[in-house]
Amino acid sequence: MGGVRFTRPRDLAVAALLAALVTHLLLIAGYNSLPRLPALIGLTFLVLGGVEAWFGFTLRARIQRKPGTVPVEALVAARAVALAKASSLAGAIMGGVWGAVLLYVAPRFGDLEAAAGDTLAATVGLVSSGALIGGALWLEHCCRTPDEPDDSDKINRFRD
Repeated sequence: MGGVRFTRPRDLAVAALLAALVTHLLLIAGYNSLPRLPALIGLTFLVLGGVEAWFGFTLRARIQRKPGTVPVEALVAARAVALAKASSLAGAIMGGVWGAVLLYVAPRFGDLEAAAGDTLAATVGLVSSGALIGGALWLEHCCRTPDEPDDSDKINRFRD
C-alpha cells in the first residue's frame, strides 16, 4: 500500500464545511416545507463507526502478525482502506449537514414546534457522524503495515 495517501483531517474539514454551507442555504430557502426529522435518524452512522473500529482492531492484530491470527491478504487491506476513506468522507459530509441543521434549528427551539424535535435529530446525527469518522480513521490507521513509517517520520527525514 505504498501508493495510498492516507486521509488528512483538513480534507474532511473542507468537505464538512462545504456540506454545511450548502445545507444552511437550503434550510434558509425551505425549512418550513420539510417534514420533521426522526429523532434517531443518524444512529446508523454510530453503528457503522463501531463496526469499523472493531474491524480495525481485528485487522491490526492480523497485519502485525500477532500469534494466533491469520495474515491479511493485500486485497483485503486495500478494500478496508477504501471503505475507511469513503466512510470518513461520508461522515464528514453528513457531519456538516447535521451541524448546519443544528445551527439552524437550535436558536429557533422555542419559536418553532418542529425545531425541538429536529434539534434532537441533528444532535444524534452529528454525534453519530463523528463516531463514523473516528471509526473510519481508526480502521485506516490500523491498515498501515508495520514497516511503514508514520507521517512524523516522513517529515523528520525531509528535515535532515
